[in-house]
This record gives sequence, C-alpha cells and structure tokens, in this order.
Amino acid sequence: MPDSPSRDTAYTTLGVPRQRLLFGGVYGTVLASSLASALDHDTGQPNPGYDALWILLAAVTAAAAHGYAHTISHWSAGGGKKATVETLRSMRDEWPLVAAVIPTLFALLGASAGWWSESGGTSVVLIVNTATLFGWGLWAARAAGQGWGPSCRVGGVDVLIGLFIVGANVLSH
Repeated sequence: MPDSPSRDTAYTTLGVPRQRLLFGGVYGTVLASSLASALDHDTGQPNPGYDALWILLAAVTAAAAHGYAHTISHWSAGGGKKATVETLRSMRDEWPLVAAVIPTLFALLGASAGWWSESGGTSVVLIVNTATLFGWGLWAARAAGQGWGPSCRVGGVDVLIGLFIVGANVLSH
C-alpha cells in the first residue's frame, strides 16, 4: 500500500542511513535559522553574502565534527587501522546537515543580489525553515510507522523549535 510508512527502509535511496538524514535535516535547518537570525543583528553594514558564507562554514564544520565524533564513539580497542577510512566515510555521510542549509543560503544570497533586504532575507529564512521543520517531523514520524495524526503532532513540535527561533529574533530587536 503506497500510504504505508512501513515500506520505508533503514537506508534512503541516497545510501545514507535514514536516521542521519533526518538528524542532519533537522539539525542543519535549526542551525541555519539560528545563525541567520544572529548574524542579522551584527553591527555595521549589512552583508548577507558574508552571513551566507559563515552559515555554510558552520554547517560544514558541524557536519565534520559530528561525523568524527560518531566514528570516535564507535571505536574499539583493536580497530585503529580502519579508523581513518571510517572517519572519512562518517564525515561524508553527514552531507544532509550541510544540504539543509541550502534554502537559507539562497535566501541570503537573494538579499545579497538586491532582491530584498538582509532583514527581509532573514524573514524568508525563518518562515521557510519553520515550515521545513514541520516536514522533517512529519517525515520522521511517518518513517517510524506513525499514522498521519501523530505524525502531524510531531511536525507541530518541530514547528515549535522554529517558532522559538522566530520569537528570539523578535525579542532581540
């Protein structure tokens, strides 16, 4: 049956474990929203291109650090030979975290191109990323076998994370 979440497998079609894809998506989206909001409040001339660069660098660094930490946490006493290969593979598998910041980069680069102000770009980021968090929560719950009602509630809880960032952004002005 096409509506059944149980048809989802432990690995995505992209060869990354579903858990890492979901983790990277949520974590990357929250990271991008938080950084866009914080960087919007720096003093000086607005520079959304510079902000986009720092968000990308933070995402790549966080992905590498998470992949490295994941490998280190699974090391055994005699497993030193494969450690380098496993570390690189684990770091590569964190690409969903970096991919999750792409909508934020586009919004900020749009501001850099003059399509809207830096503040307008940040507003776009917070709206799109809050909606994206709902999607991540919905998908995670459906992939875990939940029905539509419980899955929407999980998505709603993820939206609360986005709304927390929006609220912090409003209060910091």
